[in-house]
Amino acid sequence: MTLGTGPGGHLEVLVVDDDVRVARVNAAYVGKVAGFRVAGQAHSATEALTFLKCTPVDLVLLDHYLPDETGLSLVRRLRQLGHHNDIIMVTAARDIATVQAAMRHGALQYLVKPFTFAGLRAKLEGYAALRRALEGDGEAGQDQVDRIFGALGGASAGPAELPKGHSALTADLVREVLRGAEGPLSAQEVAERSSLSRQTAQRYLKLLERTGRVRLSLKYGETGRPEHRYVWV
Repeated sequence: MTLGTGPGGHLEVLVVDDDVRVARVNAAYVGKVAGFRVAGQAHSATEALTFLKCTPVDLVLLDHYLPDETGLSLVRRLRQLGHHNDIIMVTAARDIATVQAAMRHGALQYLVKPFTFAGLRAKLEGYAALRRALEGDGEAGQDQVDRIFGALGGASAGPAELPKGHSALTADLVREVLRGAEGPLSAQEVAERSSLSRQTAQRYLKLLERTGRVRLSLKYGETGRPEHRYVWV
């Protein structure tokens, strides 16, 4: 059974954003993630609806602020018309009411602008994991159900778990960088990919290591001094 509807089992993605430049950047990001292919771009709800009537896609990366209607309004119309494409909201809208409405209308994830490539890649890879977990027929045991519901989440350090003076948003940013990496990263590499200072990245990496979210390994170079490298568990 193939993972997606595209050639070779690729997951087909429609990028919807009213800003042509932002849509182009997001599409370029999607194209860099293995297993995903950009089927098209749309810059309004009308364009998106017209595209989806003619072209099947697996996933819609959807902005909320569109010129003719909101992204959530578009989701409602798609469902009414029988379109069941999966939705990941990619938007600057961060008010709780919009986030709650997105959840109620079936958005699988919610990515707040601005974000890094690592942040989007983590969401896409989580979505691909969900698709793999849903492959096959028959009944699911509790273990499989847990994998399905956990595929898009993953462990993160929530506000209640963070020591005073630490930011949950910064912890999530470091987490997304590590989850999106192909292998262990140094504190300097995490800092560069997250646009944090090296000291801040190091502080959050140590915190995540203490909580068991990150595994530390040592890499020995020519000087004999080991380099600390971190990988998401």
